[in-house]
Amino acid sequence: MPTVAPVPSVQAPEAGDARGCADAEPPIGLRIDVVDEAGDWSGFGDVEAAIAAAAGAVAAELAIAASEACVALSDDAQVAELNASYRGKPTPTNVLSFPAGEPAGEAPQTRHLGDVILAAETVLREAAEQDIAPADHLRHLVVHGLLHLLGYDHESDAEAEIMEALEVRILASLGIANPYETIPKP
Repeated sequence: MPTVAPVPSVQAPEAGDARGCADAEPPIGLRIDVVDEAGDWSGFGDVEAAIAAAAGAVAAELAIAASEACVALSDDAQVAELNASYRGKPTPTNVLSFPAGEPAGEAPQTRHLGDVILAAETVLREAAEQDIAPADHLRHLVVHGLLHLLGYDHESDAEAEIMEALEVRILASLGIANPYETIPKP
C-alpha cells in the first residue's frame, strides 16, 4: 500500500486577503505518493522527508498547483527490467521517469504527472562514488525525475543547459551544492 508523503502547500504572496475571492490563484502544491517496492532504503535516513522536501522545492520553483506524482522506491533488478522494457537498455539506472500524459476528457482537479522510479543500490553507490550524502543524491534524483515528468529533458545541449540550471536552483534552495560541478550528468 502506498505511503503518502504530502508536500506542504506553498502559497505565493498575495496583495490583501484574496482567499475568499473566486478568481484567486490556486495554491501551489504537489502531492507525492511514495511506494516502497523493493531495495534497502535504510541508508538514506528519512526517505519520505527527503522526497517531500525535493518535491516541495520543485513545486515552489515552478509554481505547480494541484498536482500529484508517484515515487517508487525500487532496486537495481526491477529498474533494470523497466529500463530494458521501455528504453532497450537492460541495465539498472539511478532514476526512471514515466510521464502520465494528458487525460482524456475534462481535466481533473488534480493533475497526475506520472511516476518516478529509483534504484536503491545504484543511488547509494553513486552517492559513495561522488562522496555526497545519500539523502542529498536522493533529493537530486527526485528533482531530476520530477522535472522529466514536467517535460524537461537533456537530449540536446540546449535542453540540458536549461534543465541543469533549474536543478541547480532547486537544489540550492534545499542547501545542496551544484551536483554538475563534481559529477557526470545523469
